[in-house]
Amino acid sequence: MKKQPEWDKDSWKKKQVNQQPEYRDQDTYNQILSDLSQRPPLVFPGEVEKLKTQLALAQEGKSFILQGGDCVERFQDCNAPSITNKMKILLQMSVVLTHALREPVIRIGRMAGQYFKPRSRDYEEDKDIMTFRGDSINSFERDRKSRLPDPRRLLQGFNNSGITLNYIRAMIDGGFADLHHPYTWNLYGIEKTEKWDDYREIVERILDAIHFMESFGGLQAEKLGRIEFYVSHEGLHLDYETSLTRKNGETGKYYNLGAHMLWIGDRTRDLNGAHIEYFRGISNPVGVKIGPSTKPGELIELLKILNPSNEPGRLTLITRLGRDRVDAVLPGLIRAQQQSGIGVIWSCDPMHGNTQVTGKNIKTRSFEDILAELKSSFLVHRREGSFLSAVHFELTGEDVTECTGGAIELKDDDLAKNYQTFCDPRLNYIQSMEMAFLISKLLKNPDN
Repeated sequence: MKKQPEWDKDSWKKKQVNQQPEYRDQDTYNQILSDLSQRPPLVFPGEVEKLKTQLALAQEGKSFILQGGDCVERFQDCNAPSITNKMKILLQMSVVLTHALREPVIRIGRMAGQYFKPRSRDYEEDKDIMTFRGDSINSFERDRKSRLPDPRRLLQGFNNSGITLNYIRAMIDGGFADLHHPYTWNLYGIEKTEKWDDYREIVERILDAIHFMESFGGLQAEKLGRIEFYVSHEGLHLDYETSLTRKNGETGKYYNLGAHMLWIGDRTRDLNGAHIEYFRGISNPVGVKIGPSTKPGELIELLKILNPSNEPGRLTLITRLGRDRVDAVLPGLIRAQQQSGIGVIWSCDPMHGNTQVTGKNIKTRSFEDILAELKSSFLVHRREGSFLSAVHFELTGEDVTECTGGAIELKDDDLAKNYQTFCDPRLNYIQSMEMAFLISKLLKNPDN
């Protein structure tokens, strides 16, 4: 394998960089980056390594990964009810999946840092107002001044990430995730859906098993009250990510300590680009979004660059192909990965490839399209002697109306009832729970 050039946390600056905002006030910008580089990190290297160890099990097919959260976090949602509801839906989904698989489920939130968003153009259609790129860069408010990149927002995003992560940890330490009390995770409306009886049956089976084992002294109650929960975001704003990158004095490894896991988007995975250069040097688990334009040869080179030592749990490939492209594209990618000899975790993001616009110019996604891409992906992996070990969703614990279909049968005309997203449409609470049950069936029988 060709030896790669020396890396440092600023070597990406010698490469072509895309999707970066331009700041008018460079002095303030540089001061804030300096400030961020001195702040205590949000996560600890030991946590990052622990996640990598768990991901290595998923790579072997011994665990499953549930990754989900908002398309882009909003500053206004940095509050207890919003964070609690996200945790509730991810915990409930993980219970359903754990019960079906009889093996561990790794929970990774798109939380505590997902304040950046890549865009296909720099300006709105009128060419006068900059595109919204996430609350850590500019405001969603649609006027020229609000859309200018403001470096002070980077600091606010970092602070909000810390607040979110601190509250998640406090919830877990305080017993919120205790399996003795799973009904406390219920959100509005599930009791009225057709899946309520299924969910209640799963919960009662779990509680019965817990009480049975405890009666024989086979379980320690405190272990049931704690879970591991990890956070992730797209590593898009490279100056920001660099400011959170620290060298471990004992091992000499570099870690991005702003998240446990980061991923590279489909728009920034250029083999010779700045994002790949930055990511190849950090020791975090890394994800890469793989769109339909990815060529098998390109994928092999990507694997060699990002995981030259073939480290288990290091690399996750997150396919986002669209329901109609899976059969044509995915087999070649799987064969390329197998040919490379470099192990990966295969994940499916069935959201991004299935976005459409209604006649009223509202961006949405169809529940049926999302499910179809998942089904096709499970089947293709099975045919190719591979396995899908993860799913990656944009979802919320709120009762939004952004994606059509599902058991609640949302139509295009229903979208305006509670359409809240600042960017891409998300599955709402009931749709997310329904998806968890359907995935559990696919895991048991992909042909179903």
